[in-house]
Amino acid sequence: MSVVTEAPAVAQRAAPEREWRPPSYWPFVIPALVVVLAVIIFPWVFTIWMSLNEWKVGSPITFVGLANYLRLPADPRFVEAVGHTLVYTALSVLLPLILGTLAAIVFHQQFAARGFLRGIFIMPMMATPVAIALVWTMMFHPQLGVLNYLLSLVGLPPQLWVFNPTTVIPSLVLVETWQWTPLVMLIVLGGLAAIPTEPYESAQIDGASFWQVFRFITLPLIMPFLFIAGMIRMIDAVKSFDIIFAITQGGPGSASETINVYLYSVAFVYYDLGYGSAIAVVFFLLIVALAALLLYMRKRMLWTSELGSGA
Repeated sequence: MSVVTEAPAVAQRAAPEREWRPPSYWPFVIPALVVVLAVIIFPWVFTIWMSLNEWKVGSPITFVGLANYLRLPADPRFVEAVGHTLVYTALSVLLPLILGTLAAIVFHQQFAARGFLRGIFIMPMMATPVAIALVWTMMFHPQLGVLNYLLSLVGLPPQLWVFNPTTVIPSLVLVETWQWTPLVMLIVLGGLAAIPTEPYESAQIDGASFWQVFRFITLPLIMPFLFIAGMIRMIDAVKSFDIIFAITQGGPGSASETINVYLYSVAFVYYDLGYGSAIAVVFFLLIVALAALLLYMRKRMLWTSELGSGA
C-alpha cells in the first residue's frame, strides 16, 4: 500500500515545472489594441488635456485648469447654441419618426409597383450632404426658389426660409427630415415584417378599426424598432454639421448656430484650441447623456411591459 500511494507523489516531484509562456493569441490582439489607443483613446485624452490649457495659435500654452469649462455658462453664444441644438435635435428626431412610421405602414401594404416606389423613397439618404445642401439652398432662395413658387400656387405669401432668424431652424429641420425619414421607414418596415399575423387576424374577427389595430397591436410591437431609430436619429442630429454649415454657416447672425458649428468657429476661425476642446468635451458628454436617457426609457418600457404581461 505504501509503495502504491507514494508512487504518484514521487512522480509529481520528479516532473519538471511547466515554464510560463505568453498566450499565443497576443500577436493578434496587440495590433488591435494599438489601433484603438491611437484612433480613439489618445485623441480623447489629448482633447481633455488641451481643454485644461489656454492654447491659442501663435501663443504659448498655459495651464489654466477648469477655467475653460467655467467660461461656458457665461458665454451667451454657447448657451444659445445649446438651445438651438436641443430644438434642432428634438424636431429632427420627432418628425422623421412620425413620417417614417406612416411611410412604413404604407409600404408594408401590397400594391402595384411597391418595390419601385420604395426604392425612389429611400434615394434621399443616399445623396451626399453637400449636394443636398446646395440643392436646398437654391430651393430656399426667396426670389428664385421653387418653394416660394409652390406657395404662390396655393395663394400663400413667400417666405424667407433660411434667411429669416425665426424660420431658419425649421427650414433646416425640413432638409433633415427629407433626408432621413427613409432610414426610419426602413427600420420600422423591418419591425412590421417581424410581427406575426395572428394578432391582426384576431383583431379583424373582433371588428377592430384601423386606429385600434395600430394603437393596441402595431405600435406596441414596433416600439423597440422606434427606439432604435430614435437613438440613431438623435445621435446623428445632435452632431449635425455639414447640412447646417453648407446652407447657413450658422446664420443669419447666430440664429442657426448649433454646438458643432460654434465649436468649429471657436477652434478654426478664432483659433482658440483650448476653449474649443472644452466645448468638444461638454458636447461629447451631452451626447452620452441623451443616449443614456433613451436607453433608460427603453429599459423602463421593457420593465413596464413585462409587469403588464405578467399581471
